[in-house]
Amino acid sequence: MSDKTPLTMADVAARAGVAESTVSRALADNPLVAEKTRLRIQKLAAELGYSINPVAQSLRSQKTRVVAVAVPLLHESSQPLSDPFMMGMVAQLADALAARGYSMLLSKVPVHEEDWIGRLLQPGRADGVILIGQSFEHATINDASRRGKAVVAWGAQLPEQDYASVGTDNRLGGELATSHLLQRGRRRIAFLGDERLPEVGQRYEGHIQALRQLGFAPDPELLARSHFRAEDALDDIRAFVTAHPDIDGIVAASDVIANSAIRALTEAGRRVPDEVSIVGYDDIELASYAHPPLTTVRQDLAEGARLLVERVLIGETNVAQSVAMTPALIIRQSS
Repeated sequence: MSDKTPLTMADVAARAGVAESTVSRALADNPLVAEKTRLRIQKLAAELGYSINPVAQSLRSQKTRVVAVAVPLLHESSQPLSDPFMMGMVAQLADALAARGYSMLLSKVPVHEEDWIGRLLQPGRADGVILIGQSFEHATINDASRRGKAVVAWGAQLPEQDYASVGTDNRLGGELATSHLLQRGRRRIAFLGDERLPEVGQRYEGHIQALRQLGFAPDPELLARSHFRAEDALDDIRAFVTAHPDIDGIVAASDVIANSAIRALTEAGRRVPDEVSIVGYDDIELASYAHPPLTTVRQDLAEGARLLVERVLIGETNVAQSVAMTPALIIRQSS
């Protein structure tokens, strides 16, 4: 064979004494080919200097080896993707996808548009969609799943859900946070976060359950809807602290909100944790560097990303594949 003649898969197959389809599967590391055969073919291809043309492979298989990662932010369109939790999850998803030989197409969804999930899955664009959060789009995600779209969401498990979700047991997380503050002797405990959102609503339910379990009546005046964006949350919490000077504990729906609460309380001359104890949610890197370091409910984002990628790539995107991981209370100086 001359140096000018491109080596083909048929050439590799002839040298290896196998079918072209076996070579294709072996070079894609497909477990349908026995490991010994896979390694032999991969070694032979490397020695011959042969590699699969990714463009041609994509055309043949109709696979892009790209997964769309979308962030629905209809509840707060001004929230940037640079939010620490968002960036942490995006980084974990990028690593999990890269480990499987896939790339990521990232997009922000600030307003509702008909069939926006379907557009992400147009031929040649992406093989599946991973959503970071559900926002107010539960019905839209359900509709896409019913139409056979490969879509998986990081978020809460909801009634009449058809799609797979991966997340944390949010009710347990809210219960852990509030029980911890009650054990610390706190009695006027505020909840900061927008309970209309699926995950936050479940955290608030856990908060209420913990209060009732110890015989305390929930006070609706101590539910304060707060934005996730740090600057907006700070304005919300400043007003709330002024209106409720008797609070002695705070359960925040995120670490960003909790950090804004620490700042608002400090500005108001209230000491954390001496006068007011605070628990956040997520355990982002910021939590351990807060002043004081933040007690928080940890979500395992690395495991969550792995589970999301696993499900979207193997096509197991129905509700039966949903997972609610167990959260962990991380105790630091803020409580």
